[in-house]
Amino acid sequence: MSRHVPVLLHEVIDSLQLKPGIKVIDCTLGDAGHSEAILERTAPTGKLLGLDADAESLLRAKQYLYNFGERATFVRSNFARLEEIAQAEQFVPVEAILFDLGWSSPQFEERGRGFSFEKDEPLDMRYGVNAQPGGESQTAAQVINSLSEVELAKIFKMYGEEKFSGEIAKAIIQARKVQPIERTTQLVAVILDVYRTALHSTKEVPWIGGLHPATKVFQALRIVVNEELTVLKKVLPQAVNILAPGGRLAVISFHSLEDRIVKHFFQSQEHKTIKIITKKPLVATEAELSTNPRARSAKLRVVEKN
Repeated sequence: MSRHVPVLLHEVIDSLQLKPGIKVIDCTLGDAGHSEAILERTAPTGKLLGLDADAESLLRAKQYLYNFGERATFVRSNFARLEEIAQAEQFVPVEAILFDLGWSSPQFEERGRGFSFEKDEPLDMRYGVNAQPGGESQTAAQVINSLSEVELAKIFKMYGEEKFSGEIAKAIIQARKVQPIERTTQLVAVILDVYRTALHSTKEVPWIGGLHPATKVFQALRIVVNEELTVLKKVLPQAVNILAPGGRLAVISFHSLEDRIVKHFFQSQEHKTIKIITKKPLVATEAELSTNPRARSAKLRVVEKN
């Protein structure tokens, strides 16, 4: 399995103002690309607390960070419980916190949980099974097969910004009357059929501006299944709470819904608890984009605790 390439790595390391010996929390450990660089920069005695909801991710991260020994601590959990975990691990106050809200592509494309529309897999889409706040969360298949046409259309429009949200919702209702939609290939077939009809296209996959037609619906389901936006709203105040004065919080978002939540929260707290370091979000350089095109939509916002 290939290792996920961390986005905006230099920008993250520079903007967190890392120094030897400090404590840092990586709330989205993934393949530990950011964490590895953080541990190198905070050597010889800096400590890292890494969180991930996915058990397999933690195993991979432990292998990548093996050489750092006791300096790295790992907790399997959704970051919704950040403050509670930081207290339990005696990581409060902490000098730097990072959220990389993008999902690690190698991490999930090879999990067989239905994150990729290019493979035939069960429609699950849960990051960490049973690792959600409140226990078991619904799978993507349960969402697709239980919600009404109106509810599905709303999800696709709100969380995927999908222009054919109504048509796709209607087609899903028709398809599931014949048999439940339980695999990625079934859902993709429904979406492609809608796009071919709407665009009067005979192409098997009518790509739109470089995007596969299933991209936005899959994004919307992933957000709903993992309650991503709700969890993000809950965790940002916790992150500010546990930061030491002068400590920095960095958040990388990948779509406008997340970025809006981060931006509005930071603006609401400016002059109260934090000062905004990045007046405009930092984005990838052309050099980075040439080697890692997935960084194209990444936006980094950084604040400092008062």
